[in-house]
Amino acid sequence: MSKRRLPKSHQKQHTAPDENFIMLPTVDFCFKELMKNEKVRKGFIAALLNENPEILEETELLSGELPREYEDEKLGILDVLVRFRNGKRMNLEMQVLTFDYWQERVLFYLGKVFTGQLKKGEPYSILQKCVHVSILDFQQFPEDHTCFRSFHLREDVSGQLYSDKLEIIVMELPKLPPKARTEKEVIKWMRFFNCKRKEDFIKMAETDTYIEEAYRELERLSADESHRLEYEAREKALRDYITLMESANNRGMAKGMEKGMEKGMEKGMAEGEERVNRLNRLLLASQRYDDLEKSAHDTEYQKQLFEEFHL
Repeated sequence: MSKRRLPKSHQKQHTAPDENFIMLPTVDFCFKELMKNEKVRKGFIAALLNENPEILEETELLSGELPREYEDEKLGILDVLVRFRNGKRMNLEMQVLTFDYWQERVLFYLGKVFTGQLKKGEPYSILQKCVHVSILDFQQFPEDHTCFRSFHLREDVSGQLYSDKLEIIVMELPKLPPKARTEKEVIKWMRFFNCKRKEDFIKMAETDTYIEEAYRELERLSADESHRLEYEAREKALRDYITLMESANNRGMAKGMEKGMEKGMEKGMAEGEERVNRLNRLLLASQRYDDLEKSAHDTEYQKQLFEEFHL
């Protein structure tokens, strides 16, 4: 099982003076609170869609807390579900922890958002486009250096679009390239989300009026005692989860090293016995009684039968 690691900035309690404290958008609680600000939400979504925020249609927030229906959802993941005026929906998720089967999870919840538009008896024609945006503080695709990518349903050879109703956007913060003189707005937002110090946020706030509003909102959230308590509780939950996962993994490794050889031998013997039993059942079903008797005394002939039955 892969270890889940939290970036260094999240591994210790904040000890700096209060006036220097600033929440980090990579904590999903903080990100969700930021997206409640209409101007911040408009600026970020416009950057995602490469549109002018001044002409971006109005959006509204829908309930975004995922139901804890499955065993791997005990931590709970906070997301932001946005609906556009035309019915299109966008699900935004900030994810710090490396998450096993993240792709499958994204597909599952994108499917739920898409099919959730329909009520009983309604026609398929009312289905609108749904977009899932993963903002990741880990590398989902470590084989390259691309930090922003968009996926659609396309034909393998011609690239013909099957439907534009489903889209997945992946933003990998650790892959951000060195800062350039001119950058796309979405890269600026990724740099803002990736900031770890107050002075870094201030510098990014100077690059864009919507990012400046995001920084001002961060300041307001960080100065509010109730929000700060919720933020710190969420940070603690993330740290505790990592500690539990790593402790369980370490205990499992130690126990495995202690009993691995014994269990390995037991498993090997059990698998060997099951293989022979399967062969015997197949020979009996085929009424090959002579082969059954011969294989019981001739291991080489038994191996040939294993190959014949692909066992």
